[in-house]
Amino acid sequence: MNGIKKRHTSMITNVIYAIICILALFGVIVCIIGYISFTDAFKNEYAETTYHMADTATALVVGDHIGDYLNGEFPEEYQESRHFLNEYCLKMNVSLIYVIKVDTSDYGRFVSVFNAVNNAVDNSTYEEWELGFRRDTTNAEYRAKYRSVYEEKEPYETVYRLNPGGGRHSHITTIVPVWDSNGNVAALLCVERPISEMQRLIAPYMIVIFLSTLFLAVFASYLAAYYIHSRVGAPLNALSKETARFAKENTIGDDLSSISDFEEITGLADSIHQMETSIVKYVEFQAAVTTERERIGAELNLASNIQQKSLPNVYPAFPDRTEFDIYGLMDPAKEVGGDFYNFFMNDDDHLILAIGDVSGKGVPAALFMMETNILISYRGFTEKGETPGDALTFINKHISDYNSEDMFVSIWLASIEISTGRVIASNAGHEEIVICRKGGEFELYKTKHDIVVAAVRDVEYSDYEFRLGEGDKLFVYTDGLLEATNVNEEMFGMNRMLDALNEAKEKTPQEILENMQRRVEEFVGDAPQFDDLTMVCFEFRKDRSRS
Repeated sequence: MNGIKKRHTSMITNVIYAIICILALFGVIVCIIGYISFTDAFKNEYAETTYHMADTATALVVGDHIGDYLNGEFPEEYQESRHFLNEYCLKMNVSLIYVIKVDTSDYGRFVSVFNAVNNAVDNSTYEEWELGFRRDTTNAEYRAKYRSVYEEKEPYETVYRLNPGGGRHSHITTIVPVWDSNGNVAALLCVERPISEMQRLIAPYMIVIFLSTLFLAVFASYLAAYYIHSRVGAPLNALSKETARFAKENTIGDDLSSISDFEEITGLADSIHQMETSIVKYVEFQAAVTTERERIGAELNLASNIQQKSLPNVYPAFPDRTEFDIYGLMDPAKEVGGDFYNFFMNDDDHLILAIGDVSGKGVPAALFMMETNILISYRGFTEKGETPGDALTFINKHISDYNSEDMFVSIWLASIEISTGRVIASNAGHEEIVICRKGGEFELYKTKHDIVVAAVRDVEYSDYEFRLGEGDKLFVYTDGLLEATNVNEEMFGMNRMLDALNEAKEKTPQEILENMQRRVEEFVGDAPQFDDLTMVCFEFRKDRSRS
């Protein structure tokens, strides 16, 4: 298929073909109309003249004696009328002149009175009917015609037989009444006349129409080809060459607005010139944008690496500590994100665990996140007895003093005492944590929340505490987990999160998070990631060496 090229033809050639086809169709239509008109006119003319022949022939028949002729009376008069009808048939050059008396009960039968035959006029093979010859009416059409004349509905009737079959030639039969002295229809006189002349005359007529149409098609095609080539084809060829040149060179060409007198072509030329100008400018702009985008992309990749490395990312995080296990995961929606998590040993017996979600996305949120995380990591709990609430109070005041962009961050911050499992935590507008007690299932642990960090400067953050037992697990996350959305605009939600946690509740923290990430990806499918996805799982294990 790739080796097959589409063949193209010139517009002028196609226009000429179209004109020829249209004129040919026009010629066919003209021929059909001409044939129908010629045939109708010929038929009407034949019907009119044949009627006059038939009407004249009735003067040769005595209508009062029709019944007497059939009874054998007035033989000399009958023979005289018969002689005159035969002579009239030959003189008028018709095939038949016959007089019949029709059974008016149903017009289905008739009896012959006179029958003049002239086979020489059309090489016919008619046989003369004798006086009193009886036969059935030919068909329903004849019966209707007979009835119409007998009942004086029409002055005469004509039957057309253009394709009679049976070896007979095309003809018309005109039927007129034969009146008696009382004004009644005594019989019908029929004249059958061949119309082969119509076939002889129509052939030259159709040939004239065909030749005229052919000449018109050739002449019109020549004029159209000359006109289109000089006024349309040449300007379009020039425009085609200009577009081909521009495609190769990508430089602005000469103004071709005066190439034609037609406003459509000059408009096309102006559009091509404007297109060339716009494309050249766009290509230059796009090159600059691409360069800048590549630079920004490289910087964002660098920023993403810096951000990822600023979070704990080496596991196991504390290989020499057997009392607990911890694992964290962050998947930003963009190159850099506003979510973060952090954990570190503040001393030999206290693990600091934090997770946060900055308002907004992208670079601003990432910078705000870095500042917050640095304050948590390096400021720590410098004063003896300082709690997570105290640390958040300090961080809130520091960030608020330099928060010109009015951003904020939700933080859950906790200090976990490894020797006892005691947890002191403070929640600055963050999501509820989830706890799984040994042998149980993951469930929400609801507590009072304080306001998000950097919303109000002078806020004192409160603490709450709980205790983890041997084998208990703690799960913290950001709202990007609950708000992960699929193509049907359904959110992952709390129930799906708890189901995913509980199906892996016996697994390690790393396996729990990996299962959660897999379930979210299956749910979201092809929908784009809207928010950062961050979560941490902590498992408390009692030091067996101390047991």
